[in-house]
Amino acid sequence: MQQLPFPLAEEPDAQTAETGRLLFAGETEFLKGVVAMSGLPPADRIEVCFAGRSNVGKSSLINALTGRKGLARASNTPGRTQEINFFTVGTSHYLVDLPGYGYANAPVAIVAKWQKLLKQYLSGRQTLRRAFVLIDARHGIKPVDEEILSLMDSSALTFQVVLTKTDKIKTSEREAVLAQVRAALVKHPAAFPEIVLTSSEKGEGIATLRAIIATLV
Repeated sequence: MQQLPFPLAEEPDAQTAETGRLLFAGETEFLKGVVAMSGLPPADRIEVCFAGRSNVGKSSLINALTGRKGLARASNTPGRTQEINFFTVGTSHYLVDLPGYGYANAPVAIVAKWQKLLKQYLSGRQTLRRAFVLIDARHGIKPVDEEILSLMDSSALTFQVVLTKTDKIKTSEREAVLAQVRAALVKHPAAFPEIVLTSSEKGEGIATLRAIIATLV
């Protein structure tokens, strides 16, 4: 049987799942919001970042991972997050929430500033191990997502696609979305060859994502 490109990430074994659980069972705190490279915290721990278009469910996913409902502020106003937000996970990791993208209602100068900061951060942060690019399972990869995927390619940063809101689509529709996502990812050399399915509401994929983060070195 032919192996599909970009298979789904398997559920972790008991030991790896426990490693992930323990990482996120400790203290998780908002550290700071950064608007310039000079404001970045010391690069003294493993770092992962989360990117996604506005309202893809990024805040909800970060809250589900950490078990803290109000940690990342969800907003119904598109493009509200205009900073790179750093969260500490114990003493070993940073979770980094990147500004939402995909809305042109922000002033051109502001958008250009965000893009410059993002590019500098993605290509210049030595402790950044992986970017998780969130894609709404109801819509698949849209042209606006291609921009961030290409930015990851040019930054030579490994990114992994995380499908969000999988509880919002029927199982029968899931395969069509996965086929579309896989076809898009084939064009991106920086794409990690596994996809994670998640539902922040139902808890699907949370243990898997925790284990992935906890085992990055």
